[in-house]
Amino acid sequence: MSVSGGGRHRVAVLVRDGVLPMELGLVHQLFGRARSAAGDLLYEVVSCGVAAGPVRTAADFDVHVPAGLEALREAATVVVPASHELDERCPGAGPVPGALLAAHRRGARVASICTGAFVLAAAGLLEGRRATTHWLSADRFSAMFPSVGLDPAVLYADEGDVLTSAGEAAGIDLCLHMIRRDHGAAVAGDVARRTVVPPHREGGQAQFIARPVAAPREATTGPARAWALERLHEPVTLAELAARASMSVRTFTRRFRQEAGVSPAVWLARQRVERARQLLEETDLPVERVAERSGFGTAASLRAHLQAAVGVSPSAYRATFRGPQTVPQDDARNGARNDARDGVRAGAAR
Repeated sequence: MSVSGGGRHRVAVLVRDGVLPMELGLVHQLFGRARSAAGDLLYEVVSCGVAAGPVRTAADFDVHVPAGLEALREAATVVVPASHELDERCPGAGPVPGALLAAHRRGARVASICTGAFVLAAAGLLEGRRATTHWLSADRFSAMFPSVGLDPAVLYADEGDVLTSAGEAAGIDLCLHMIRRDHGAAVAGDVARRTVVPPHREGGQAQFIARPVAAPREATTGPARAWALERLHEPVTLAELAARASMSVRTFTRRFRQEAGVSPAVWLARQRVERARQLLEETDLPVERVAERSGFGTAASLRAHLQAAVGVSPSAYRATFRGPQTVPQDDARNGARNDARDGVRAGAAR
């Protein structure tokens, strides 16, 4: 991947006529605020278009982009915001799809916000992959690109080197997810705090609740989720969660899926993985203690869940986001032995 002269990861934002200003701005805002522990900027964000010059937005003003498609040749990440006037009508027209495909072949990570997924699909980048877009455009997307595994119910989909997100707010989640993937939860959390947005929303969370808004007195599963988050280190049963919400198990399970987009068991496992990642990044606790505090009980269980979630072992994850010098020697030796025993190949977090 390309970096700038200062060693920063270069992000190119591809701006097209009809771009949504919020989507253009949020990429600059989020990546532009990411800093290392020493205070150094971690990304260089540049805007580009089909050609340098003015580009019409979906609002009553134009923006000026300093570069054309040649900027994609120097980008480590390319982000494609939506253009509602172009995406669903002619996503394959012009030089943009070819330029995106060429950038990807050179090793760039390519991501879309909202209906920008139409352009990625037109470039062939989503063939046979899982993807998402705004739920209002899902039917048209599926009709145009039947070979793409569209999931219109999630906030974003991460396929490694190609990522897609739902509407504008989900673009915030996607950018924070990429920052977290690149530099860990501490950096992403700092960006979120500076921007005053939630630090992390799981990509599998539902885009919207497919039912009328709850009446003021109608019970929700929110308090039960908050209660569980305070007790991730303890056994938490479905019956206990339902009781906290004053619902039957059946009603709670149905309502939980409507509100969170996944089952209570899947949600709880994801929260425990997130707690484990936080502890691995921010503490020097041995893996066994991380497993206990995050509710997995044993190091073997933690390794299995972390491997499924991010593709690496606890010791490899910690080395990536904390540096090997922060890992206690006993923990490092135990982690290496356990990795070898379980057949887990350590590598950089994807």
